[in-house]
Amino acid sequence: MKKFLWCTAAIILHLYSFAQVDSLKVMRNDSLQSPDTLIEKPSKVKTIRKQPVYKLKPCVDIPVFAVGAGWSGYAFTKIYSKDTSTIEQILSLDVNDINGFDRWAVRPYSESIANVSNYIFYGAMPLPLLFLIGKETRNDFFKLSFLYLEAMSITGLLYTGSTYLTNRYRPYAYSEETPMSWRTRGGAKNSFYAGHVALVATSTFFMAKVYADYYPESKIKWLMYGLAGTATGTMAYLRHRGGFHFPSDILLGITQGTLTGLLVPHFHKHKIIKDPNLSIMPYSNGVSSGFALSYKFK
Repeated sequence: MKKFLWCTAAIILHLYSFAQVDSLKVMRNDSLQSPDTLIEKPSKVKTIRKQPVYKLKPCVDIPVFAVGAGWSGYAFTKIYSKDTSTIEQILSLDVNDINGFDRWAVRPYSESIANVSNYIFYGAMPLPLLFLIGKETRNDFFKLSFLYLEAMSITGLLYTGSTYLTNRYRPYAYSEETPMSWRTRGGAKNSFYAGHVALVATSTFFMAKVYADYYPESKIKWLMYGLAGTATGTMAYLRHRGGFHFPSDILLGITQGTLTGLLVPHFHKHKIIKDPNLSIMPYSNGVSSGFALSYKFK
């Protein structure tokens, strides 16, 4: 994860100058030939500048990304190198000390389930490559990739910060069926909160939100949201079944990851400013009806 953040950050920052270029739409009226004169009329080319779907704010976005990615890169090396617990400390853990909401989730460690969850986790990381499929998203590939990294860096900052500052034992640490070598390792104290779930939620809901904003009329956008929810829910279930997180850890991971994935593109969405001098009104003269557009010049 650390290598992913740093390598991608270098690429995106290097190409950042391309991110703010707005798309252009060119409309052309083909030349016409008159059957009487057989004179070709000169073609007319009209260029219309489209409003961008998202607008970056470098003075805000670059510092947010830099702080999030920088802290995440540092904290990831710390949270997985915590001091190991002694056997006496592990044996002193009491299931009854766990709050009633989470107590039932104590389960032994499952390596096979852990591997499956990692496949989904790493499979969700390169999702921005799908932006290359659509024409509109392909034109804004660097902008969207930067926004994606910004969203992931925010989730990384919040997740690693909470894990760095707390030492909550994972559910498998309370289970006698879990090998003692796993119960005593430093990573067994990283239960709060569910980072895999949060990052998958951020990635998938970000993709769904971007697709819906670029293709608002598409019915597939609801499928995208459904897939995002399915991927997040599957990851949540696997992390529970594998003994990695309590329900409260998972719910917080789902909430934080989903909100970040949705709100980062939402807050960058280009706002259309309505002109108070422009008005559109319906009209009818008894013969025909339609809409009348009027503009008040000051």
